[in-house]
Amino acid sequence: MKAILCAELGPPEALVFGDVPDPDPAPGQVVIDVEAAGVNFPDSLMIQGRYQFQPPLPFTPGGELAGTVFAVGDGVDTVSPGDRVAAFTLWGAFAERVAVDASAVMPIPDSMPVEVAAGFAIAYGTAYHALKDRAVARPGESLLVLGAAGGTGLAAVELGKAMDLKVIAAASSEQKLDVCRLHGADDTIDYSTEDLKERAKSLSGGGVDIVFDPVGGDLTEQALRATGWQGRLLVIGFAAGPIPSIPLNLPLLKGCDIRGVFWGSFVAHSPDASEANMAELVELYQSGDIDPLISTRYPLDEAGSAIRLLMDRQATGKVILEV
Repeated sequence: MKAILCAELGPPEALVFGDVPDPDPAPGQVVIDVEAAGVNFPDSLMIQGRYQFQPPLPFTPGGELAGTVFAVGDGVDTVSPGDRVAAFTLWGAFAERVAVDASAVMPIPDSMPVEVAAGFAIAYGTAYHALKDRAVARPGESLLVLGAAGGTGLAAVELGKAMDLKVIAAASSEQKLDVCRLHGADDTIDYSTEDLKERAKSLSGGGVDIVFDPVGGDLTEQALRATGWQGRLLVIGFAAGPIPSIPLNLPLLKGCDIRGVFWGSFVAHSPDASEANMAELVELYQSGDIDPLISTRYPLDEAGSAIRLLMDRQATGKVILEV
């Protein structure tokens, strides 16, 4: 079968499209015929050796996929061959066929296209865990979303509206902010031309309650300074590159919290809560309260170009590989 291979750590242009052996299901595993795979920022970190979890070389990148069950191993009774499913893999998804633990496989409803399912779990799972479990968001609170036009940011915009929050979307261009408005943002900030801190404080009536930050860099401190009393800054990731250093007098003076959000570890540590969250997200999708945007599709052999698009922060919504 065909797959994308990372034979040496480096840029996405170094990835290779080649042949690998077809997988067989071990006990407790499911083999899936991949129809689509989601592309995420951690993929770019993993191929450079900069992610928290690092597989040995060579490896196939890709953390999420959707397709059809081809075979199941001994002890698997949750899905059967022919079932439409999505799966969370950490790595390995950029291939024609994948073996994955049954616990990481989820049936998808007939109403959800396979391309949507392939890019659903990480973006919406992360955003929902952040807002529901980490921020404990309450209706009427204000939410500032940085990088709001990206896959995870746009999921946070949509979920914020579904949770009755006042959503302020912040991004680096008017074109990206137009996308955020279409997906429910109440107000917007172009931080390439506007003062993020002052504008966010003004729009929120003195200080935002929750900051959703997948960007990092210089924006994190500006956003933290825009929080109100007992605000919560959610650390999602560092798409800008630099990991910020925060003056700890800011949380002291504001009585605010800086809360880490690592959805992958949440899934591992709290599988029942994660499963309940995903069921609620599917209900929100079926009711029309969230409408995932797939902005760009690439064939499998152009995975490097897809990852480069994310690294250059040019993507809006989700980027999908069609297998």
